[in-house]
Amino acid sequence: MTATPLSSWRAIGRAEVRPADRVPAQRAPGRQTRVALISEGTYPHHFGGVSVWIDQLIRGMPEHRFDVVALSVTGEEKNLWEIPPNLNSVINIPLWTDKPRRKAWEPDWFADAHSRFLRALIRPAEVRDRWSQQGRAAFLSSLRAMFLYAQSSGDLSSALVSNAALTRLMDTWHAAGMDIGEPLCLADALTAASLIEHMLRPLSAPPVDVDICHLAMNGLAGLVALASKWAYGSRIVLSEHGVYLRERYLAMVNEPVPHAVKVLLLNFFRTLAVATYHSADLLAPHSNYNRRWALYNGAKPARMRTMYNGVDPADFPPAEGEPDVPTIVFMGRIDPLKDLHTLIRAFAIVKQHVPDARLRMFGPVPEVNQEYAASCQRLVDELGLTGAATFEGRIPNQADAYHAGHINVLTSISEGFPYTLMEAMATGRPPVCTNVGGVAEAVGDAGIVCAARDHEAIAAGCVRLLTNHALRRRLGRMARERILNNFTLQQSIEAYRSVYREVLP
Repeated sequence: MTATPLSSWRAIGRAEVRPADRVPAQRAPGRQTRVALISEGTYPHHFGGVSVWIDQLIRGMPEHRFDVVALSVTGEEKNLWEIPPNLNSVINIPLWTDKPRRKAWEPDWFADAHSRFLRALIRPAEVRDRWSQQGRAAFLSSLRAMFLYAQSSGDLSSALVSNAALTRLMDTWHAAGMDIGEPLCLADALTAASLIEHMLRPLSAPPVDVDICHLAMNGLAGLVALASKWAYGSRIVLSEHGVYLRERYLAMVNEPVPHAVKVLLLNFFRTLAVATYHSADLLAPHSNYNRRWALYNGAKPARMRTMYNGVDPADFPPAEGEPDVPTIVFMGRIDPLKDLHTLIRAFAIVKQHVPDARLRMFGPVPEVNQEYAASCQRLVDELGLTGAATFEGRIPNQADAYHAGHINVLTSISEGFPYTLMEAMATGRPPVCTNVGGVAEAVGDAGIVCAARDHEAIAAGCVRLLTNHALRRRLGRMARERILNNFTLQQSIEAYRSVYREVLP
């Protein structure tokens, strides 16, 4: 593929450009398809469902060549995964390192693009049919102009926090009438501009020259794909694990930043997510729940294929027998989205009905979640569960963790189509889980589904399965059969092969 010459980018930046006006070059006959798998903070630096999915795709399609683009904190994170032979490279784009500031070069077309960008954040266009094609094009063209500026030796980081940029931000806020509800002081404007600058850093990285950019999630990963689409005509496939926009709303609730900053950040996430939905050549949501979010935000049904995750049943054989002590197992990273506080409170009720019950929680503690992990241990101690509820860290063979329990419990407040749920079901352990994301689609009639944050309902489900042996074993058999019939790794890989063939010219 031939990139857009740098010499022409300043001229493009002055114009209103379509977000996908670059025509993909034809691939040479017999050449391997080149795919970039793009995510925030996952493979190969962390374990978890998204990392499992990326590793599955690379190893499952040896006929293709892959690159991984990891949006990371510093770019110095260690690789935790064994690299497959058909993985060309891991490209780190650090978002949170310190960068020296220099005087920003600011042509008129950049100032105009930045103004359009700010208007989109401060007075965001309506979603679905109410957000016009012109509105989407204006936002995307502002992003593209900033990309062109950064790629043509402009210091985008400095430009976004310059005096001129902060003045435009405050003037746009005032012109939109936002001061009436929430004044934007200079300190708040600088905070918001600095945070957004960090999140726009993918626009300053060299665009990835591949045939397909396959996003593991919406949001900032979309900036990497858009850059490749603009520079090389790369196709974009979007697979969402969880609902990115919903999780940003959940995370922002307790962020210690002023309200005006929250408004700007959430509008940035919302506008970028909607733009990415519209820019993708094909959307492959992991559940019908995710599909509904995409449709609500204006995605077109004709470009959507629901693609369920899959597991290899051979890696998760059915358990032989059950533990001697009634045991509940949780498998997953220790993270606020998993809502372990609700699980621990539910277990306190379970102990009242099943006094010898145990709760075994397996999974790593990400560095950023150390305080949350400590709060979970404090809650265990406060409820008098010390010794009965234990944190056992990461286990080399996850099937051993599922085999160690009678039932598997997942109390998340947000999910996509969780691997740990399917893995446990494959071993014949019935789940008690919360009705978030695609969980209910995965479970069907083979487990108990409760409302999120309802520790009493979760406790009742656990007590029911721990004490009703015939029901527990029947649901366990149904759970494994459901995985074998609907959610195997082979089915998932073949579906993605079809998607790649569909989007390539």
